[in-house]
Amino acid sequence: MKKFGRVLTAMVTPFTKDLQVDYEGAARLAQYLTENGSDGLVVAGTTGESPTLTHEEKLKLFSTVVDAVGGKAAVIAGTGSNNTQESVEFTRQAAKTGVDGILLVAPYYNKPSQEGLFQHFKAIAASCELPMMLYNIPGRTSVNIQPATVARLAQIPNIVAVKDATGDLAQVTEVRRLTPPDFAIYSGDDALTLPILAVGGAGVVSVSSHLVGKQIQEMIGAFFAGDVAKAAQINQQIFALNKALFITTNPVPVKTALNLVGRNVGGVRQPLWPMSDAELEVLKREMHNAGLM
Repeated sequence: MKKFGRVLTAMVTPFTKDLQVDYEGAARLAQYLTENGSDGLVVAGTTGESPTLTHEEKLKLFSTVVDAVGGKAAVIAGTGSNNTQESVEFTRQAAKTGVDGILLVAPYYNKPSQEGLFQHFKAIAASCELPMMLYNIPGRTSVNIQPATVARLAQIPNIVAVKDATGDLAQVTEVRRLTPPDFAIYSGDDALTLPILAVGGAGVVSVSSHLVGKQIQEMIGAFFAGDVAKAAQINQQIFALNKALFITTNPVPVKTALNLVGRNVGGVRQPLWPMSDAELEVLKREMHNAGLM
């Protein structure tokens, strides 16, 4: 089954001035990211403002990005929701657009039990044969996919990875201990990528790679080549930028940063809101320190 790669960018969704999806802008951004460190692109995830995109917009985005990258990067479609049957049907539709994989966020708001989580993901996995990545982000969903549940799900042939945004290295370690070696664990937090690699991670689903994708790719390559000192040095160089890109709710800072460097991706849809002046100054300072401005 096709591997997703080491650096997957959680791609923003470009908007026009009137906040319509800018499909031409999405194609340009996808091509740029593919040429600058990204092995894969996650489309219509949290960073892509999935809660405020319609199914029709998402499907067109999937097709647009697939066409734009032309097989040079894996395209992973965010199709998960807190409605199991809707997720099953939407995953089937997404599979027809030519994407390489599926991202499935844990059901939010409903707060299902661990058995409920297992049955939810199992049902979606049965809907198509594409490789699937679980997305565990308790801070947004109010539910944690426990390591034992991840291990059960890892036995399903096309559930091949997890994006871990728990911030809990002990949990990541336990997931690694309980899952097969070829089950991939991705950092869901740029600031924790290197520590997660150290406990058995495979890479990162990154926001910062919109701006420093080559550096992140170099850091991960150095780690796997055994040059941990070099990996640590690169991590320190981009660490402050990583933190600044999460100074307020993602993807507000990264879209602001992209606009500042001339990669116009527009604003954010409500209920998200632009950065404060104080937050913007911090972002500009760290972008300058990182040589981006």
